[in-house]
Amino acid sequence: MKLWKKLSMLAVLAILAATGIFGGTVLYQTANYNISQTISNYQGQVTSTAYVLEQEIRNNAPQGFGDETNKSFLQYTLRKHGGTDYMLFRNGKLAGNLTNYDVAGQGTMPEWTMKQAKYVIQRTDGHHILIMGKQFASSGEGIYDLVLVRDISQIYDDIQDQVWMLLLVYAGVTALAINMIFWVTKRLLRPLNELQWTATLISEGDFRRRVQVRTNDEVGKVAEVFNQMADRVERQVEELEEVSERRKQLLGSLTHELKTPMTSIIGYSDTLLHVKISKEQQKRALEYINAECKRLERLSGKMMSLVGMYDNEMIHFEEYPVQELLNRVEALERYHVAEHKMQLVMTCAVGTVPMDVDLMESLLVNLIDNAIKASGEGDTIDVLAVNNRITVRDWGKGIPPEEIPKITEAFYMVDKSRSRKVGGIGLGLALCKKIAELHYGHLEIESRLDAGTSISMVFDRMQNTDNNP
Repeated sequence: MKLWKKLSMLAVLAILAATGIFGGTVLYQTANYNISQTISNYQGQVTSTAYVLEQEIRNNAPQGFGDETNKSFLQYTLRKHGGTDYMLFRNGKLAGNLTNYDVAGQGTMPEWTMKQAKYVIQRTDGHHILIMGKQFASSGEGIYDLVLVRDISQIYDDIQDQVWMLLLVYAGVTALAINMIFWVTKRLLRPLNELQWTATLISEGDFRRRVQVRTNDEVGKVAEVFNQMADRVERQVEELEEVSERRKQLLGSLTHELKTPMTSIIGYSDTLLHVKISKEQQKRALEYINAECKRLERLSGKMMSLVGMYDNEMIHFEEYPVQELLNRVEALERYHVAEHKMQLVMTCAVGTVPMDVDLMESLLVNLIDNAIKASGEGDTIDVLAVNNRITVRDWGKGIPPEEIPKITEAFYMVDKSRSRKVGGIGLGLALCKKIAELHYGHLEIESRLDAGTSISMVFDRMQNTDNNP
């Protein structure tokens, strides 16, 4: 059974119980009140009639006559002052009966008293008969019992009519209450149905779905909180997707970064395996291999930092001579450049710069690697450090103007058609851009088709002046 039906049934049962108890109580109180008022009125009537009869008998009763004369006097007096609903007993014997009821045949009569009129209600032939009596005494005439006999069935008939009326009203109110409660409950709980539907859609992957908040009550608050939860879930899913994308980027970046160092390592190892060299040269080759392996280890952690996988505590800035940086890069790229039969020319007019040496080394290696891909045999690649920038320039194919804004996009090199079009510049520049941002700088790219490309790492926090070592 649905929730709105359960709540409606509970509400209807509660209303039925409440109205039933209330209606029954009111009807019971009303019936008792009507009967009590009737009894009270007749008690007053019997008391006053008994007083009048007592005075009449005391003052006008015949003296010295027989029983028949006295009986006729009592009946006359009873008819004169009491009407047709009274009986009169003298010393326990019936002295006058103006009613149509044989009370003696209805059972034992109550014992009447002189203080207050007493009564009993008897049910006879479907009628409710009120029998009420009061004693009075007349000096020398004995004890008299004045008895009122009155059919009060109309009062009980009225009570029964009220019961039927109450049941009719009760049935009408119940039907109306059921319809109203069902309608109101279903309408109030409609946001919960929408909430369920929206939750189902979200569970199926539609994270942009939201519940429309129509009210400010508890249901509306639940809908509002649900929307906040959905926003948080959507953000977390987006963050997870971003983390997944960063992991893919990390894998691609590390693969790209490993290529040049591995070329140098393979070159040195081939030399050790196939070329007879001196002990000193062997030592230097092994030192290069060892240094590059350690650099790759450090670089992997730093690459993770670049894509947000770890915090930036792994990035270490220090004042480092630019000339020493260029020397390290030249040694690293020596085999790579020679393999393509090119020349690498280093020029430095800058002293020290605050940098992370490994990241700056990676930046220059990427720029030189891209320059090699864009150049041909016999070409020269210039690396110039001057003022507040380090520039890598080649004289190769160049880049179409409309492609320049795109070349720092991540995974640009993954698109082989674009890679061929721009000479292979792509993922490496995406990494270079991040490294530049970590050094509070930016990349400046100038290129002309068939005239070469110039890419500069600009240190924005440095003064644009020469600082010769």
